[in-house]
Amino acid sequence: MEDSVKPAASTPLQISVVVPVRNEEDSVRVLIEGLLAQTLPPCEIVITDGGSVDSTREIIEEFISTGAPIRLIREPDSMPGRARNIGVKHAQCDWIAFTDAGIRPEPDWLAGLAARVDDSPDVDVVYGSFAPIVDSFFKECAAIAYLPPPLEIDGAFLRSRSIASALMRRKVWAAVGGFPEDLRSAEDLVFMERIEARGFHELRAPEAMVHWNIQDNLWRTFKRFVTYARNNIRAGLWRQWQAAIFVRYALLAVITLPLIVFGVRWLIIPVGCWLGLLIARALKALRRNRRVYPAGSGRNLLRLFMLLPIIASLDVAAFVGSINWLLLDRRRPTENTK
Repeated sequence: MEDSVKPAASTPLQISVVVPVRNEEDSVRVLIEGLLAQTLPPCEIVITDGGSVDSTREIIEEFISTGAPIRLIREPDSMPGRARNIGVKHAQCDWIAFTDAGIRPEPDWLAGLAARVDDSPDVDVVYGSFAPIVDSFFKECAAIAYLPPPLEIDGAFLRSRSIASALMRRKVWAAVGGFPEDLRSAEDLVFMERIEARGFHELRAPEAMVHWNIQDNLWRTFKRFVTYARNNIRAGLWRQWQAAIFVRYALLAVITLPLIVFGVRWLIIPVGCWLGLLIARALKALRRNRRVYPAGSGRNLLRLFMLLPIIASLDVAAFVGSINWLLLDRRRPTENTK
């Protein structure tokens, strides 16, 4: 009798993790520790530093000195897209995982992404999940204000796709020309849209989770969204965000016009409409996030009061960022955003 032939154990997927960093001394240690603790260890971690002036590089070099499989590439004044492209060019594996500084991956993050490749060998791109770190009341309200809630897909709740939790074949990156290199933000959105347009086989891995540390106060949130707004226009994506804001405030401006006839007392009308609009948007945000962040009526009332200034600051940031684009970029579209 012939001995039964046992199937050979599948070889673990060989993955290079690519990370762009710049002035991330507060978060890069947590990220690296999380990557080194993966149940499916990456073959290498390729980090491109875009010109840090804090202790980011020193922290990375500490890990390298202990023998960690990290490659540090210095590329001064590089945007995130260029930093990622350089990282991929230096990576050794055909499968590339992308994530960002400010991220804490779950120990089975890479394993969750790779499992989808094992299940569907013809897959080209796997997007995992992300969740904001809401360790303060402000962060909780900020997440409610500007992050779309998870959608139920195939019985699992998933947020929108994110480059901070992604795995793909190198050929996919090459086929779409890599990431745009002249954008401070939104380069990942353009990149993912190009992948979708080319018809590559994409899958989702809900269990492949990373945690994202969002801004912790109103001022930092405002500054971040000014950058988002400026680069959103530069990327040609303004209709996905600013357009709706411009329309709302154009209507408020029209409502304000009778001020010329009725005097200053008329201001109570547009101001009341503006406050009513903010309240309506805050209530909508609370309602659509009720499953993600359940709470009683008292906490939701407190959230409502916090949401109003957050939403208002996001609107102002959209206008400021758009004006920055108009003054600084419109006549010099090929110049890098510094």
